[in-house]
Order: sequence, then C-alpha cells, then structure tokens
Amino acid sequence: MTERGEPPVDVAGPGEVTPEPAAPPVAAVPAAPVAIPASADVAGAVAGEGAADATVRHVSTWNIANVLTIARLAIVPVFTVFLFVEGEGWRLAALGVFLLASLTDQLDGWLARKYALITDFGKIADPIADKALIGAALLSLSYLGEIPWWVTLVIIAREAGVTLLRFLVIRHGVIPASYGGKVKTVLQIVAIALYIVPGVPDLVRWAAMGLALVVTVGTGADYVVRAVRLRQVARSARSR
Repeated sequence: MTERGEPPVDVAGPGEVTPEPAAPPVAAVPAAPVAIPASADVAGAVAGEGAADATVRHVSTWNIANVLTIARLAIVPVFTVFLFVEGEGWRLAALGVFLLASLTDQLDGWLARKYALITDFGKIADPIADKALIGAALLSLSYLGEIPWWVTLVIIAREAGVTLLRFLVIRHGVIPASYGGKVKTVLQIVAIALYIVPGVPDLVRWAAMGLALVVTVGTGADYVVRAVRLRQVARSARSR
C-alpha cells in the first residue's frame, strides 16, 4: 500500500514495458505586460472624432449659418425703405444693403456645407429669405415704374411654381438645385443692382434683365422636366 498523497507504483508484468513517468507539468509563466504610453496625439484624435460626431448629430438651430439667414430676412424691410426714399444717397444705401444681403446668401450656404451646420430650419428659411429679397426688390422697382410689371410677375410666378413643384413631388424624392438655378440667381442680382444704381443706361439694364429673364424661364422649364422624370422613376420602381 502507499501512503496518502503518494502516487501508486505500476508493476509491469512479463513482456510489458513500464511506461516512463510523465514529466511534471510546467507552470505557465505569464507574459510580462508591455506598457504602451498613451499618446496625446492619439487621444486628441479620438476626442476630436467624438466631438465631430456629436456636432453632426446635435446641430444647434442657432448656428452662424442660420443667424445669417435670419439677418438676411430681417434686412429686407430696411432695403425696401431705403429704396423708396428719394435721393441718390439713399439709392446707393439701398444698393449696399441689397448686395450685402446677397452676399450673406452665398456665405451662409458655404458655412452650412463646410461645417455641417445644415438643419431643417435652414432648409426652409434659406429659400424663403432668398425669394423675399428678390421679390421685394422686383415689386418695389415695378411700383416705382422702373421695371415693367410683366417682368416681375413672370419671375415671381416662376419662383412660386418651382417651390410648389418641389412640394408636390417631395414624396417621390428631392429635386436638387441645379447649376442653372445658381446662374439664374446671380443674373437676377446683377440685373436688379443695375436698376438700383442711378444713371445706368436703359440698354444695359434691359440686356441684363432680359438675360436673367431667359435663364429664369429656362431653368423653370428644366425643373418641370426633372420633376416629371422623378415621378416616372418612382412609379416604375414601385411597380417592380
């Protein structure tokens, strides 16, 4: 017999080979941990990514792009008052306000795209501010007898029609702003500015406004074609 705790001894019989005792298990030596210093640059990058995600997900309505949009909308009455006051100095002041408001139109869009400041409020307020500025200028100049009413009515009808068209097809998709639409806006601003500036020859004014009118109507027809195609594509996709 063996004492408690001693392993039993195997006795080999005739013709049998006594197996060698198994080697005692070797205790695994844990690998020494390698200390990796935390890099300030890596930590800063991770923190920066987290901050960027938070900014994209939680964009405040009161950002710089929307503030500029609201300022452009608020400045429309000031521009209109300056335009109706007689005197060359007031006309130049109206021109400065008009150009400043037009500049904010380009600036707020650039800021919203560059710094991810696009909000639902901005999508609605920005086109309203644009159309309010152009519409106020055209209506005021027509009331003063400097631009024919039919020109103003054609441009306003086009802007209102395109806006209504976008709402009608919004369930099928969004019609993005085209390059022609941006050119149209610039031509309208130039033409209106020429009518505000005193002393500009009528031929120059008519040439600028005529070009703006042609592009305005042409881009409006393009929006109609794109809306019809968008609706057809949406219907064919549903029928599959």
